[in-house]
Amino acid sequence: MIVPMKKISVIVQSRDAQAALESLGGLGVLHVEHQQLPQGQDINALKDEISLLKEAIGILSNVECSNGQQKKDKIDTSDWKNCARHILDCYKRLNQLQDYSRNILQQISQWQDWGDFDPNELVSLTGNNIYVRLYEVPIREIKKFTADVNVKVISKKKGIAKCAVFSYGKPEIAFKEVGFPKMSISKMRQRIAEDTRAIAHIKDQIQKHACLITEFSQIKDSFEKKLEFQETLCGMGQIESLMYLKGYIPHDAASALADTAKQQKWGIVIEDPTADDTVPTLIRNPRWISIIKPVFKLLGIIPGYSELDISPLFLIFLSLFFGMIIGDAGYGLVYFLLTFWFQKKFAPRLKDRRIFSLFYLFSACAIFWGLLTGTVFGQEWYVKVGFKPLIPILNDTKFLQAFCFFIGAFHLTLGHGWQAIRKIPSLTALADFGWICVLWAAFFLARTLILNDPFPFFGKWLIIGGLTLVIFCTSLQKNILKTIGNGLAAVALSLMNNFTDVVSYIRLFAVGLAGVAIADTVNSLALSVGSSSYLTRFIIIFLGHTLNIILGPMSVLVHGIRLNVLEFSGHAGLSWGGVAYKPLK
Repeated sequence: MIVPMKKISVIVQSRDAQAALESLGGLGVLHVEHQQLPQGQDINALKDEISLLKEAIGILSNVECSNGQQKKDKIDTSDWKNCARHILDCYKRLNQLQDYSRNILQQISQWQDWGDFDPNELVSLTGNNIYVRLYEVPIREIKKFTADVNVKVISKKKGIAKCAVFSYGKPEIAFKEVGFPKMSISKMRQRIAEDTRAIAHIKDQIQKHACLITEFSQIKDSFEKKLEFQETLCGMGQIESLMYLKGYIPHDAASALADTAKQQKWGIVIEDPTADDTVPTLIRNPRWISIIKPVFKLLGIIPGYSELDISPLFLIFLSLFFGMIIGDAGYGLVYFLLTFWFQKKFAPRLKDRRIFSLFYLFSACAIFWGLLTGTVFGQEWYVKVGFKPLIPILNDTKFLQAFCFFIGAFHLTLGHGWQAIRKIPSLTALADFGWICVLWAAFFLARTLILNDPFPFFGKWLIIGGLTLVIFCTSLQKNILKTIGNGLAAVALSLMNNFTDVVSYIRLFAVGLAGVAIADTVNSLALSVGSSSYLTRFIIIFLGHTLNIILGPMSVLVHGIRLNVLEFSGHAGLSWGGVAYKPLK
């Protein structure tokens, strides 16, 4: 649920501002709203130092600290900067040398068919009126060179001859001249060898600092806290000898802040936020619901303070969508085992380990749906040995498509129902009930148009009744014409969307079917190989199913999350325009 917030204003004397912020940071509950743009030399200096540290950490994160390497003593703020700059200088030099080496290798590849020669020596011959020029010409056209030049064919490849043309003076030649390289191939190779040694030395220099990444991270965290403090201090408002700050605090922490203000002799105002305030969003949920939080963090979305927290429904339906899209018990077992392996290997390094619980749930849903449909690394493989689905009708194409339409109508109904409950006792809630009627009419219409089922007799009454409620209850005005006008505008904008949104849930069937088809194709291809080629069979099965296992979660990310974030959220009135609650600490 979204935690109710209180709006806080704290007033202190200017000389006590820093001490007051330290006390507020110790409480760790106040989300600060700057009263002016934080700026100053201290802030700029801290930002530059944090940027420097981030660059150094980014470089060292790609270098592994070897077990045998002796870890240096912890660096302090007196020498970390020189160390970080040295790492950045080494990295820049490394990139320059690698780019130059790649360019030289391209030059060698380009000129190796011309042989090894010194271009400076050839250029020096012009002082004696002797010219050496290079040409690439079709072999059949070599005879077109005039008699006053001497042509030496250096090499031939794919019908093209590389020619060196010698002449006294510089007669006109019809072919396009090839310019000389900057140096000979032998010098290029010498440069490559020198650069290789330099690159190895620079990598060794960076490697020696690899184990400092922990110290750099600690210093960066420290500076980020200092930056947050300085920005808060510089962002406070000031009136003569008083300074003040405003922010937001969870309603259940307001009394503790009031007690602190009383002890510290601050002035404090605690009030309810208004509709014009940019209130941050703090979500608190039971442990079983909070496992969906990593998905929100990955997508970078958060509901607005006045919107709905759809975490429970998001978790339930995304789990269902994962099961239907993957739809294979074998794949689900693989995901389960991979999650277990990742948890053993990486869990100690992570602060937030809810991602593992989430993937255990997703894996279980894939296993469950696979058993219901009789899909274990495909269907045909196990049909031949008598493996039976628990619910055979889920393999019926028409039934599964209708089931997807039902999920869509039900899912979107929950969105409008939630909105209607929040609007009660306002009559505008009836507009959402009207849209629910339209959604179920769209469900029956989709079955008629796509599955050739008869349209029920009460379907037209769902449309008529639903549209009537939408037209007259969307926006209640004193002027009935304005009310009807607003309602008609809502119908014009959203009527077709209701049908297409319900139909869009068929993607659950289509993508799931594609995954099963790929698995069956892989199995059939493996079985078609001769019985003596067991290694070939294994390679086909391993590569084919591995590809399907990799593509599966990507399909869920594209389709399963879309149905929650776009279709459902649109009907639930979510814009995902919230500001995350970040208290001063």
